[in-house]
Amino acid sequence: MIVIVANALPDAVRGKLKLWFVEPKPNVFVSGIKDSLADRVVDLVMKYTPESSGLLVFKSTSKPPFYRIYAHGSPAKTLDIITGFQLILEKWDRQPPQKF
Repeated sequence: MIVIVANALPDAVRGKLKLWFVEPKPNVFVSGIKDSLADRVVDLVMKYTPESSGLLVFKSTSKPPFYRIYAHGSPAKTLDIITGFQLILEKWDRQPPQKF
């Protein structure tokens, strides 16, 4: 499985992705294509997508942890590697919960 999430994509790239992917939301693409085609799609998207697109690609693999994350440009979420695992960092507000 492969999931592509972007802030914005060029029309040519979106059109090409629609050959193999479902677009449940704008600039979110999901597909169950085979690994060999998924590798070519990742290469194509990374090559033809500008840095301003803020691209994240989630691709399943056969080796633990069974996924790989690719980032291109400045995505809204931060990609980090902690003890060998690729993780998406969320902003966390350390304020105590409000009591009602």
